[in-house]
Amino acid sequence: MLAPMAGITNAAYRQLCLEQGAGLYVCEMITSRGLVYGDHRTKAMLAFAPNEQVRSVQLYGVDPGMVAEATTILCEQYGVHHVDLNFGCPVPKVTRKGGGGVLPWKRDRLRQILEATVAAADPFGVPVTMKTRMGIDDDHLTYLDAGRIAEQSGCAAIALHARTVSQAYAGQADWRTIGALVEHVEIPVLGNGDIWEAADAVRMMRETGSAGVVIGRGCLGRPWLFRDLADAMAGRDTRALPSLGEVAAIVRRHAELLAGVMGEKHGLTDMRKHMAWYFKGFPVGGELRHALAMISTFDELDSLLAQLDHDAPYPQGELGRPRGRQGSPRHKVVMPTGWLDDTSGCELDLAEAELDSSGG
Repeated sequence: MLAPMAGITNAAYRQLCLEQGAGLYVCEMITSRGLVYGDHRTKAMLAFAPNEQVRSVQLYGVDPGMVAEATTILCEQYGVHHVDLNFGCPVPKVTRKGGGGVLPWKRDRLRQILEATVAAADPFGVPVTMKTRMGIDDDHLTYLDAGRIAEQSGCAAIALHARTVSQAYAGQADWRTIGALVEHVEIPVLGNGDIWEAADAVRMMRETGSAGVVIGRGCLGRPWLFRDLADAMAGRDTRALPSLGEVAAIVRRHAELLAGVMGEKHGLTDMRKHMAWYFKGFPVGGELRHALAMISTFDELDSLLAQLDHDAPYPQGELGRPRGRQGSPRHKVVMPTGWLDDTSGCELDLAEAELDSSGG
């Protein structure tokens, strides 16, 4: 499963990943409110590639009725085959309103959302899963209760990012909690956190007993990681170590797919942010890197890619290294006043915790 990352896991990137290896690829996170209110950006994000036989959407919401209505829309109007609910966002602008990774503290509210979503998806035969974190911080863990509630509510599986909200993306994921959740519930558990290579995924499953893994930042600039994962899961001892020329070809293909979805101008503008991830560790000079991050036409892109040393081997020093921003842990998670006083939250108005538009 490819974790939905804002501005990354659009239809173009999902198609590119599908070309590399088998898996379930989730679209960028959309908000239930944005979908119900007909937000144009939300609707635009619900585009699927021709080779996506399974349409998987990650949905964010805080109101049971709104999430259920959005789920019905997804199933009826978009032919979605899988709905994944996100309760793991650590961003302060979300948690300060009671959303994201702090919502599972309100166990009764979480149950309401899950039960309403499962009930809405059931007539269509669409499975519902959820993703969460270990908890707010080490003193306020929620993942075991969340797993039990997910199972009782009819969720098909639960994914656990083995970090707390206070950690954000810093530090090391505690895989032991994934194993603890596996022992705690009967539904499948998917593990997430610090999977940078296919070998990490195999080790996580072996050590924790998880049924599978969720890949997030590990695939930034590395869609071939899913080829490695498919081989590793099948017991094939192979690993893709593309040369700089092979990476350049993947970059060109990615740009073509983006242009097909967004048009050349907007597609190549979107492509710019991927360049640093693709060429991380390769011998690409500063001026050339800067130019690649400023492309606006395919002629420019082709000219710049031709200047690369196509025979340069994959940088071994990048293997197993974190990708994307890690940041620093937060000393204090921002939450609504009195949030920790009880675990119900059924009557709370959390509308401000969910924006009308999606992708954040």
